[in-house]
Amino acid sequence: MNENVLLIITISLIIIFSPFFARLLKLPTTPIEIILGSIFAYAGFLHDEHLFELVAEFGFLYLMFIAGTEINLKDVIKTPSNIMKKVMVYLILLYIFSIFLTLYMGLSKIFMVLLPLISVGLVATLSKEYGKTPWLSLSMTAGGIGEVVSIGLLTIVSAGLESGLGIELLKTISALSIFLVFMFVLFRTMGLLTWWFPAISTYLMPHQDNQEQDIRLSLGIFSLLVGAMLYLKLELAFGAFLAGMFIPTFFTHKKDLPEKLESFGFGFLIPIFFIHIGTTFDLNSLFMHGLIPIALKIAIAMILIRVLSALVFYKESGLINSILMGLSHSMPLTLLIAMATLAYHANSIDLLHYYAFILASLFQVISVMIVIKLINTQIINQKKNLV
Repeated sequence: MNENVLLIITISLIIIFSPFFARLLKLPTTPIEIILGSIFAYAGFLHDEHLFELVAEFGFLYLMFIAGTEINLKDVIKTPSNIMKKVMVYLILLYIFSIFLTLYMGLSKIFMVLLPLISVGLVATLSKEYGKTPWLSLSMTAGGIGEVVSIGLLTIVSAGLESGLGIELLKTISALSIFLVFMFVLFRTMGLLTWWFPAISTYLMPHQDNQEQDIRLSLGIFSLLVGAMLYLKLELAFGAFLAGMFIPTFFTHKKDLPEKLESFGFGFLIPIFFIHIGTTFDLNSLFMHGLIPIALKIAIAMILIRVLSALVFYKESGLINSILMGLSHSMPLTLLIAMATLAYHANSIDLLHYYAFILASLFQVISVMIVIKLINTQIINQKKNLV
């Protein structure tokens, strides 16, 4: 059988049957897709193919786009000042803990950036499963700000690793600064236009729409911002994330639009991304000396610093919600793998630590999703008992 035909069939079967395995094993679908991708790649059913990588990359960007649709910038601005201060303290604590652990354990300086990375991509999958709970709303607000910081650092550090501390790094920082200023002006202008002329929103996305104009405009915004990031040689995920924020911020009348966009993404594109993530991990590397202990230490450290830092929200959210929020940020799968790959190619970490980061990211996704599911089930049972 042709290799590409086998690749397509295997991906299709994983997409179709992953939810069934997830229900059978009582696990979230995402880690099942990653594990199956790794197993089938090891068995030779999945292989490197440009189109596979391209669709997976698009799936990742679409996941970031969906994550952005969970954040209404107007609501974020209205967030009480005490919560915003706590968010800042939370992020500062993450980096303080990271710096301390890096220095204490004598690790490469790149760990200071890798350990506190935040990505809300998988938080969007939690939102799909658990709905808009208080801890998830807080997680998206804090995570959105944290992701902007993480992607900004990712962009700068990746430029530094590729070109060194020279003119290219200054160009990257300048391009990122100009883009952020441009986005601020754009969001501000759109805000004023929709305030003065509310009909603009309904004109661009009519209530009665038989031409799927809302989907077309959403994907058009997504493509334009990703294209802008590609032209500026900045992190594409940043553009996708900001594009998603346009939808709930300026088109509040289209309540069902994020759900329509999610259905396509989680039904097709995003699973392909997770399957591809599974294929990047070589199961033979499990036999490398010291790999599993190092991966476990990295995973535990990343989870622990987030849960401890999230306790700053104890007064406002309570202990359980604070822990859940910290856990929800403990799955920076995509950014962690992207950053670890850059660090490895720049010789900032060796092959052992590169595989350790990939394995740690998988440990985090699987363990954190299981723990969140257990805690959420316990909360539901307690509520039933009270009734």
